[in-house]
Amino acid sequence: MPSPFPGMDPYLEGYLWPDVHSAFSAKIRQLLTPLIRPRYTARLSIYLVEDTAPEGDVGILYPDVEIMRTRHAEDAQALRQSATLGTVAGVATPAALTIPVALPVDLQITTVEIRDTADNQLITSIELLSPVNKREPGLHQYRLKRQRLYQAGVHLLELDLLRRGTRPVSHGAIPDVPYLLTLTRAHSGKTCVWPLRLQDNWPNLPVPLRLPDDDVVLDLAAAFEAIYREAAYELSIDYRQPPPPPALSAEESNWVHLLLEQQEEPDQ
Repeated sequence: MPSPFPGMDPYLEGYLWPDVHSAFSAKIRQLLTPLIRPRYTARLSIYLVEDTAPEGDVGILYPDVEIMRTRHAEDAQALRQSATLGTVAGVATPAALTIPVALPVDLQITTVEIRDTADNQLITSIELLSPVNKREPGLHQYRLKRQRLYQAGVHLLELDLLRRGTRPVSHGAIPDVPYLLTLTRAHSGKTCVWPLRLQDNWPNLPVPLRLPDDDVVLDLAAAFEAIYREAAYELSIDYRQPPPPPALSAEESNWVHLLLEQQEEPDQ
């Protein structure tokens, strides 16, 4: 069963995202390899990141360590006992609330690197952004990585398929859309932008190589449709519920409701 969405599926932005990230990266490599060989190779590069501020993704990307809760019956009893004792020295007032301590989470992030086969030089980096790349302190670290790649003369293709967080690429001309695809060619001084709404189909993206070789074309629709089918993501998604946070706008919510209704009609 394919995804009901013409492009990115917002229901994949929750706990399924790590699997989507890895599968999408691997499928991109698979599709690019026959287009770039024998002068180039596409390799998966995995680097480790410590997510030191995971609080915003607890319950979305990460499971709840402990649900924030008010005190149970025994705590209420302790409060009553404390009130009876008054201000007797040495009697502490029980806390009214306990919250989990957010501990750092170690993440493995996969990127696709295109290298020439002559000297293994990195030509193009394809980055599929993770939540840790879109909030501090990971946002600052990722922006530094972008600068290093540009200064090293590496083309950078970025796929931001997460609605939450702060985009590493910002400009007043970029519209307010859920998803953003960007290409910064080495030494070009500019970034090409493909803004994507929920209603939009996947674009075909150019993947630059070393001059004088022409770009090759990355078929994102084929990559996404393949991983959705292979992983059977529909078995883990309840499309009757809202997608993971952030909440959709009223316009987006109405469009999604109509889209999913249309998908159900053939089965009725």
